[in-house]
Amino acid sequence: MSDAASIRENAAAVRARIAAACARAGRDPADVTLVAVTKVFPADYVESAIAAGVADIGENRVQEARDKKALVRGSARWHLIGHLQSNKAKDAVNLFDVIQTVDSVELAQKIARAAEAAGKRQEILLQVNIGNEEQKSGAERAEIPALVKTLRGIDALDLRGLMAIPPLGTVEETRRYFRELRALRDDAGVDQLSMGMSEDFEVAIEEGATIVRVGRAIFGERR
Repeated sequence: MSDAASIRENAAAVRARIAAACARAGRDPADVTLVAVTKVFPADYVESAIAAGVADIGENRVQEARDKKALVRGSARWHLIGHLQSNKAKDAVNLFDVIQTVDSVELAQKIARAAEAAGKRQEILLQVNIGNEEQKSGAERAEIPALVKTLRGIDALDLRGLMAIPPLGTVEETRRYFRELRALRDDAGVDQLSMGMSEDFEVAIEEGATIVRVGRAIFGERR
């Protein structure tokens, strides 16, 4: 089977799993956005995903996205889902429709200045370090209310919701973090909730995810 055929079949299978998870949770599958994570996969894989009906593409690094996006002819919304260094804020604004990993006022202000210069209102998510892990980026839970209030006051930014990567663990351990993130989202009064990857996106949907970030289940193991 060709890579394109495999990607098409895998994407359809993931969409079916999303629909099943939504049915279990009494939700509409149309309320869940599938972001296909194309980290380390070449541009032709992105093209195949778009041809298979995937409308949102996720990349971890600004440089990789810059090189890859120039080769992709299909239309999609591009999401930055990896850590953003502040000195690359301008490039990120020029490349991405959504920046999911804003975790400080300082970074938000740099993005806002770049967005203003580009004549753009940049869609963002606020990343939460939901497991309080030292090795991961993200704001601490206690910071979320103040950060949400501040980011909402920046005209060039469109704060849509929260994003997190929970600690590795069992399904039920992960479910607990998803529930906690949903509670934070509800308290913050924002709409979107980006959580869940290939190994746990169904649980994330059951707990309220509106965006899931899926790579391996669509493209296979990274090469």
